[in-house]
Amino acid sequence: MVTLVAVLTADLLLLGEFQSAPPAPVKAAPQPVRRPPSAPKENLVAQSSPQDPEVKPLGRLRKPHLFVVTRKPFTTESLGKVAKVRGVRALELADAASVMIDGKRVQTLGVDPSTFRAYTPKVTAASDGLWTNVARGDVAVSFVLGNDGGLTLHRQVSGPGGPLRVGAYATTGFGAVDAVVSKQTARTLGLPQDNALIVSAPTADSAKLREKLLGVLPKGTQIAEVNPRTPPPVQNVTYQGNSFMSGQQITVALQAAMSKLGRPYVWGAEGPDTFDCSGLVQWAYAQAGIRVPRVTHQQWVAGPQIPYSQAQPGDLIFWRHDPTNPGYISHVAIYLGNGKMLQAPRTGDVVKVSPVGMRNFAGVVRIAPAVAARVR
Repeated sequence: MVTLVAVLTADLLLLGEFQSAPPAPVKAAPQPVRRPPSAPKENLVAQSSPQDPEVKPLGRLRKPHLFVVTRKPFTTESLGKVAKVRGVRALELADAASVMIDGKRVQTLGVDPSTFRAYTPKVTAASDGLWTNVARGDVAVSFVLGNDGGLTLHRQVSGPGGPLRVGAYATTGFGAVDAVVSKQTARTLGLPQDNALIVSAPTADSAKLREKLLGVLPKGTQIAEVNPRTPPPVQNVTYQGNSFMSGQQITVALQAAMSKLGRPYVWGAEGPDTFDCSGLVQWAYAQAGIRVPRVTHQQWVAGPQIPYSQAQPGDLIFWRHDPTNPGYISHVAIYLGNGKMLQAPRTGDVVKVSPVGMRNFAGVVRIAPAVAARVR
């Protein structure tokens, strides 16, 4: 049986195409297919008041597998088609695009905190205070956007509909999402309605399910895997053969990256003059004709993991710095050899060469072009 909750009003930019419109008058949301029963008031967070929006207690956690964005709002008919696909167990309807927050284009979701929380990592999902703040009108930003992007906790930042308060750092587990607001706040930001869907399908092959959904949804629909599978670790990998980059490609990528020494870190920047950590990686390898996915958690699955002792120049090094989701890959650098790396660290810093740090170290990945090109 598929559980369908029509609640997410979000403005997520998936693959850079869906952007917010100017703020529009609030419209009535479509009738949900099913809503959970009202939570008793004694289960609300302690700091809430009678005037605060009600946030229901956390129910069953649901692991998200696919994030779907369409050009037009989902209809009852299109939702039904998705629900009938074998393996689909739960759906969360959303609004999705990117908006300007603090002068940065940020992929943002407007959500019903009561139901969306179940699709986030356990630490995030369990925080009643976090979701109460979102319901009150705050924006929750990812740890990467907050820490590296300079959006200080409790700070007032600019948004399309006026100032927003950064109420929490909260990684949602969706690599493309860096900010979450309530659906009411989303209306003031001009977010489109019902153009996104989170799919939970715990027994299905996500890649195969993605192809099935593309076949039943309108042309132009984009679908990304929320938790792409990691290739198994391997030993004694060399660059020879067709599986990995050639020596010439590695040289070109490294020279391109080194040419950007001293360029400023800007969150979300992809070059050629400013970069964030994964933007620098993507740009440098593109100069060598290698397609590398855009964000860190996707780059983590762009080739096999290898032991650090076998790392060679041109490999990628990853860290898990995010306390709101300790398993999440949050930073990447390019290995240069001899314990050195090239990285774009955070806001206020520049592209530079640094010693490889082992704190929160996640591992090393050797780029396999054919694998990297298939990551969605």
